[in-house]
Amino acid sequence: MASKASPTDHPRADRTGPRGPLSGVRVLDLSAYIAGPYGCSILADQGAEVIKIEPPDGDNLRSYPSTLQDESRAFLGVNRSKLGLALDLKKPEGLAVLMRLVRESDVLVHNFRPSVPERLGIAHEQLNLINPRLVYCAVTGYGEGGPMKDKAGYDQVLQTMTGMCALQGKPGGPPEIIYGSVVDYYAAALVASGVAAALFERERSGLGQYVGISLLRSALTMQSARLIWAEGEPLDIGRDMRSGGVTGIHPTREGHLYVSANTARFWKALCQKVGLSELADDPRFDSVRKRAQTAGELVPRLHQALRQRTALEWEALFGDEVPCAAARRIEDMFDHPQVLAEQMVSTVEHPVLGRYRGLTRSIKFGRTPGPEPFAAPLRGQHADELLSELGYSEDERQRLQSSGALR
Repeated sequence: MASKASPTDHPRADRTGPRGPLSGVRVLDLSAYIAGPYGCSILADQGAEVIKIEPPDGDNLRSYPSTLQDESRAFLGVNRSKLGLALDLKKPEGLAVLMRLVRESDVLVHNFRPSVPERLGIAHEQLNLINPRLVYCAVTGYGEGGPMKDKAGYDQVLQTMTGMCALQGKPGGPPEIIYGSVVDYYAAALVASGVAAALFERERSGLGQYVGISLLRSALTMQSARLIWAEGEPLDIGRDMRSGGVTGIHPTREGHLYVSANTARFWKALCQKVGLSELADDPRFDSVRKRAQTAGELVPRLHQALRQRTALEWEALFGDEVPCAAARRIEDMFDHPQVLAEQMVSTVEHPVLGRYRGLTRSIKFGRTPGPEPFAAPLRGQHADELLSELGYSEDERQRLQSSGALR
């Protein structure tokens, strides 16, 4: 790792708890929105010290609609466990602060379009001269080359472009967006995975490297099982792998229930549990394909049977014998017994909101679980602390603030 002192050697008040697999790694997060920032939060979960470096106006996600009065729920959700610093990189003084950080950091993540970093003076080739051990991760919309490389990429734009929306829509109907920023969040996982792999390789070579993540790659990677075109096969064929029919979301007496009955075992158990035992061994329905083809006959009978109980009652009755889930709201997850048992939600202190509950670590490590999470930072919250560590005097910090290079 870099020759700097690690956060574990000089623990901060907001980094408590055991070491993580990435303790001692410093990450500079210059990215905005979801993919880059959440990828950096995953690294923070694993013990890395992550410094969120925002422009003077802040990450665009801070201005997103939110029912929280003084904070953005979206920003809090994707920026946990980071230190906050706001710099104007277009000012020489602001860029100089970043360069000092680069010299003693291990990772830098940004989501600028490919033409921007060189103009700012932070392209991989430029920073590699300052710190050849730096792992440099760039998150783009469409990649580093090609005719679309400088276009801005967004989750739902890439969903629509890559066929996800077409397949999400009902047969014969219009395309439909998949809400929840699935492309962004998958790209975030690729950010964390790619950075960790580059850090591992650096232990062998001693050198950092460029790590490229794009939303286009993310969207297509999510569809790798669909993105198969065999030689001699017509292009326009069915690529939707949904079994349909019985497997899906169904209405009950109260609420909706998702049921999966693709195997012979689960199909038989479903029939017995809902009082349709005569269907279990009927040769007309003895495969997923046959059940999909006869959905017009099967589904109305299943719906009639499911009206006898509520979704929660069916969920309890099916137990381990039929894979299922009652449709819940995200709010129900805060106190769900399984979520509590797995300690997936923790309570943190925020300087403006006070206490709030949110997701904790996404990955479980047995020996190095990582420190406790803490709240996403206010814009520039840790400026004095970080610049003091870099050797800036109080007068120098004040001059940076007066010039507008530091917020």
